[in-house]
Amino acid sequence: MTLAESDRTIVVEGNHYFPSERVSWEHLRATRRRSLCPWKGIARYYTAATADGENRNAAWSYHHPYPWIRKIRGHVAFWNGVEIRR
Repeated sequence: MTLAESDRTIVVEGNHYFPSERVSWEHLRATRRRSLCPWKGIARYYTAATADGENRNAAWSYHHPYPWIRKIRGHVAFWNGVEIRR
């Protein structure tokens, strides 16, 4: 299953941030989890529905990142076992 596809990702700290319009939102569900990054802001997380079940908090985004990293606004990154292919 492909959760996102784009040749216009933004790489920050080794993570590929995908434009939100290139994300398959039908496979993601918002969770209550939040985290604070001291230089990016508050991240919101999403659980991915997969063929094998759920991958909790497999994606995150910064809806209101700090001004110096605003380029990731409207982008989604993945981790927790999600494979990123180039």
